[in-house]
Amino acid sequence: MDIRENDAARADGLREGFTTGTAATAAAVAALHLLLGGSPPETVNVPLPPFPPEQGGEQARLDIQIAGSILNKDEKHCATAEVVKDGGDDPDATHGAVIQARVRLAGAEGMVTLEGGKGVGRVTLPGLPVAVGEAAINPEPRKQIAAGVREVCALYGYTGGVDVLISVPDGEERAKNTMNARLGIMGGISILGTRGTVRPFSHSAWMATIAQGLDVARAAGCTGIGLSTGRRSERLLMAQYPDWPERAFVQAADFAAFSLEQAVGKGFERIAWGCFFGKLVKLAQGHAYTHARTESLDFALLAGWCREGGASEELAREVQQANTARQALQIIENGRVMEHIVKAVAQRAKICALHWTGNKAHVTVHVFDFDGRQLAVV
Repeated sequence: MDIRENDAARADGLREGFTTGTAATAAAVAALHLLLGGSPPETVNVPLPPFPPEQGGEQARLDIQIAGSILNKDEKHCATAEVVKDGGDDPDATHGAVIQARVRLAGAEGMVTLEGGKGVGRVTLPGLPVAVGEAAINPEPRKQIAAGVREVCALYGYTGGVDVLISVPDGEERAKNTMNARLGIMGGISILGTRGTVRPFSHSAWMATIAQGLDVARAAGCTGIGLSTGRRSERLLMAQYPDWPERAFVQAADFAAFSLEQAVGKGFERIAWGCFFGKLVKLAQGHAYTHARTESLDFALLAGWCREGGASEELAREVQQANTARQALQIIENGRVMEHIVKAVAQRAKICALHWTGNKAHVTVHVFDFDGRQLAVV
């Protein structure tokens, strides 16, 4: 499978990219080609997860462009290659990062050893799929790198072992724009990828991050979890629970139902949900996913709730004609009925949240204003 062919297959016109795991595999494969074959390749063809292929099917593959490669003259039997990670049209903190692989011929027959170098994070907390103390290279990329290396060894008839060191020169700086520190991954980015390619605006990546955050919180002994829709609402929610450790807070983004279901499934009995008014209304509407592109705010329904809450007909009509959640909230506040109506909407949102937990957890909903005030808690 060529990534360009993959692009053409997308009906929405968005370009797919590849994961850090695929970039690391391509770099390792290129370095080994250079070491065993004597010439640096311009492109390499790498295997994609899963390993082994699902239901015995053919292994998917991807052609990757090589950015640069060198034969290390200072150390015998060693070569390095690098790949520029391309996230396609998916916004990603690792897009454009240089992923380097240094390979060395060493070790027992057929053995592939893998380590993380500069810019690859190190796991410091339990609850992740990689053990504490190891480089943050997830299990599937580990299998992917080993598979790619063994293919090249077989091609050249080399039967010995190979040591692989993965590095990301600016990985520590890039990691500041990820959730790695919260997850206890320090010193760099993670090498990830369960499918090898990146689908634009991938939901799976967000959901994996949420699930990992919950796992880390659980492993750290947290009994309650704070879910929020973003960084601002998370900071405000943290202020309401000063005794909870930072690891007890996970940004759920727009994945309301998924996050609540996961939290209960992982054993949390107390859940705090923090959000602003717009997300609150969508949660009260029963939207499992609250992104503006897919789920609109129903101003007519909100106007009806205002009437039920004792608002005047004039105010309800203004709310129905509002363009944004911020405008609707301002109208409600000007009508001096904000506290009662916001609390009533929050109660509806709580009912929906409890439904997604199967009524197996105590849920508290916190609603914040855009200036940071807490408007309601139910």
